[in-house]
Amino acid sequence: MDQLLIGLIGRGHVLIEDVPGVGKTVLARALARSIDCKFSRIQLTPDLLPSDVLGVSVYNNETRAFDFKPGPIFANIVLADEINRTTPRTQSALLEAMSEEQVSVENTTMPLKRPFMVVATQNPFEFEGTYYLPENQLDRFLLRITMGYPDRASEERIVTLQPARTKLEELKPVMTGADIVELQDLVPKVRLDSAVVSYVLDLVEASRRDEELHLGISPRGSLALVQAAQTAALLAGRNYVTPDDVKGLVIPVGAHRIISKAYLQNGDANTTSRILKRILDQVPTPT
Repeated sequence: MDQLLIGLIGRGHVLIEDVPGVGKTVLARALARSIDCKFSRIQLTPDLLPSDVLGVSVYNNETRAFDFKPGPIFANIVLADEINRTTPRTQSALLEAMSEEQVSVENTTMPLKRPFMVVATQNPFEFEGTYYLPENQLDRFLLRITMGYPDRASEERIVTLQPARTKLEELKPVMTGADIVELQDLVPKVRLDSAVVSYVLDLVEASRRDEELHLGISPRGSLALVQAAQTAALLAGRNYVTPDDVKGLVIPVGAHRIISKAYLQNGDANTTSRILKRILDQVPTPT
């Protein structure tokens, strides 16, 4: 939940990746219901077309002109459910919206209203009927988070109360879209000490030199790490970033931006978090 809020306030997008049935969609819907702004859900399927996401022009017999009917991307919180079940062509339709907060349809560029956030869910790509998300689209997500299985007591409460059916509909908005935008504008004002900046750069350079990695964290990744750390500090009630803010976000911000040699050799995509944990242990933390 904290990481999802970091994505929202940090003007980023979040990819929730885990096996089916652990609550990915419920988490995204709970966030949307907690904010008084427009929400849309896109159920991504193999036959979905880019126009189904962006919108389409329909001929109007009365005006004898084409009227543009906006698609579900024109919302504040967009839930892209099972994003890796659709084709790369449709996945790329989200790319411009996520990186520039605008869409281009029929040679016309249309801005998207703030706040704008894509919360995408996906099953691990080893599952049947899934497509790889290309690296340039993965890089547009500020964080990739996992849900994990609940402990026994939590799962007993889920089975007994069934909160997705009973409690979710009772959620009331606690903030407006304007409140979110106001918080987003405060993030760049959170102070970054030179020692913290050096720490971020040390971690990034270590990933680029690591022998197990084919591709380290990019400059966009280092910027995302700083942006997420500033947001975490703001949500903690501070106007300055600490090294712990950075350490807690290296894996959710960086693991999906790097490529290991094991992945290129045998398709093993589960090594990046382990490599980043080792880098965190090796790089000295400023005091």
